Amino acid sequence: MFDAGRSPAPLMSNPRADRVKEAAKLAGRSARLKTGRFLAEGPQAVREALIAHRAALTGGRHGVVVEAYATQACLDRLPELAELAEQTTLRLATDEVLAAMADTVTPQGIVAVCRIQSPSLDDVLAARPKLLAVMCEVRDPGNAGTILRAADSAGADAVILTASSVDIHNPKAVRSTVGSLFHLPVVSGVNFAELSSRLHEAGITILAADGYGSQDLDALQDSSALRRLSSAADAPGEAGPRLEDPSAWLFGNEAQGLAEDELEAADYRVAVPVYGQAESLNVGTAATVCLYASARAQNR
Repeated sequence: MFDAGRSPAPLMSNPRADRVKEAAKLAGRSARLKTGRFLAEGPQAVREALIAHRAALTGGRHGVVVEAYATQACLDRLPELAELAEQTTLRLATDEVLAAMADTVTPQGIVAVCRIQSPSLDDVLAARPKLLAVMCEVRDPGNAGTILRAADSAGADAVILTASSVDIHNPKAVRSTVGSLFHLPVVSGVNFAELSSRLHEAGITILAADGYGSQDLDALQDSSALRRLSSAADAPGEAGPRLEDPSAWLFGNEAQGLAEDELEAADYRVAVPVYGQAESLNVGTAATVCLYASARAQNR
């Protein structure tokens, strides 16, 4: 039974309670903007939120998790969640309460109300990033979550969303990140013209993922490998970007791709070669390939 070294609060069993309704409202953007909070659902997302919460408190910062709600069955199955929640409020709730709170049809036994973290572009650039993922009007929450997860996996320093991109704290987007939302800074609502100017000032190469780009990603990876194997004197001539240099990848809208001003702002337009008969790659898949190409070059 749940105790986590303390006396549990009374079981929440009323799905129409005010606390339950307030949590459920976080599925809507207006409630998230008003409260500065969002909902994380499921063991993996909540686990990562609680780990981030503990790290923030250790670092003298505000915690990430406001409160969490879990069924006894979930805590019996995953007792480490109760241990991780020792530094926040964890309430026992029935399946009906969790269902009323969660955005999913079949909740996984635990949800957490979290504070929206709002790092600035200044914060990100001050850390001298080597790899950034930029979503330009990416509007599908599933794609946005996939790109963020790929950026996290590739060791990117931050993710940036321009104005008109999806709200990354949308419940579907949060679920799609599978906890990666809590691993790296995410800056939202950035003006693209300002962003491109700031990136150039910081000496960061802007690479546009563009199916019609003149630069071939495979060729760039080959060039990077040759530079690693050659001495500086014997290195091949530079005909394109160096993947090992600090870079920001631009990923465009699912239907229209990158806008003309976004393409013009890029230092290079890079195409992922397609060897089969598919017309193109999904933006989430393309982002994964591009980010890993840079990560491999930078981490050799």
